[in-house]
Amino acid sequence: MTATADFQDRMLSLGLARVSEAAALASAKLVGQGDEKAADQAAVNAMREQLNLLDIAGVVVIGEGERDEAPMLFIGEEVGTGNGPGVDIALDPLEGTTLTAKDMPNALTVIAMGPRGSMLHAPDVYMDKLAIGPGYATDVVTLDMSPSERVEALAKAKGCAPSDITVCILERPRHEAMIAAVRSTGAAIRLITDGDVAGVMHCAEPKTGIDMYMGEGGAPEGVLAAAALKCMGGQMYGRLLFRNDDERGRATKAGITDFDRVYTRDEMVTQDVIFAATGVTGGTLLPGVLREPGWMTTETLIMRSKTGSVRRINYRTPVE
Repeated sequence: MTATADFQDRMLSLGLARVSEAAALASAKLVGQGDEKAADQAAVNAMREQLNLLDIAGVVVIGEGERDEAPMLFIGEEVGTGNGPGVDIALDPLEGTTLTAKDMPNALTVIAMGPRGSMLHAPDVYMDKLAIGPGYATDVVTLDMSPSERVEALAKAKGCAPSDITVCILERPRHEAMIAAVRSTGAAIRLITDGDVAGVMHCAEPKTGIDMYMGEGGAPEGVLAAAALKCMGGQMYGRLLFRNDDERGRATKAGITDFDRVYTRDEMVTQDVIFAATGVTGGTLLPGVLREPGWMTTETLIMRSKTGSVRRINYRTPVE
């Protein structure tokens, strides 16, 4: 039997939710404490412990970094009991370490799982990203368009004025020209300080008011975001960006040969996957962990691309 046939996404989805919940509960104890590394390490430890309880033969393809850079959940690390289907795992134990340390909105724990070989092994380099929600013709916007052309094309497809479009962009000096170009169309911009997986997911969640995401961010987070959109619907494009030969070497090591390729959502995530995210600090996608005397409560988004199902799970647990 093949790994794909063995991948029981329905049965594994609740286990994946538990993994995400555990990481959120662990990092929530450090919200607002100003220690990014401690919050991240707490999430990593909890996520790894829960992953190793699952009956899977898992390999981390998107993780905390290379083996020599990350003590746990590094790229290539094997997780699970080994008594189950072979699966690829993409994760960010705490997407928004700075957000957590400063008690700012939209920090999440994020993990995706699919059959072995289903996810792009993206090196730890930058990726130029573009994403929109569901309901549009293919290639209504592309990476080859200028930022203003993208806004105008999406507005035309949506049947509205460019001033009715809202774009989410990561607030970085490298995006100053892009921000100016988007604003020149009359479109609104929602700037985020961190957390571009959540930024991409905003495009597919109508209540957020975001129509499009664009900008340069981490390539591993790009694959995670593509997994989310494969479940939620929507289009995404990514092109790897290289600053030096060392980064090109990382890409070659990951099996990438075409350095100029534009990847679509379904090229970054080629088979059906499951995706879980739990809120750590409150945001537009998920509420944060609620701490009360003796109790902690989380809300987790669990999605399956095979069925398009989206569940929100509330979990309340006693704590000492």
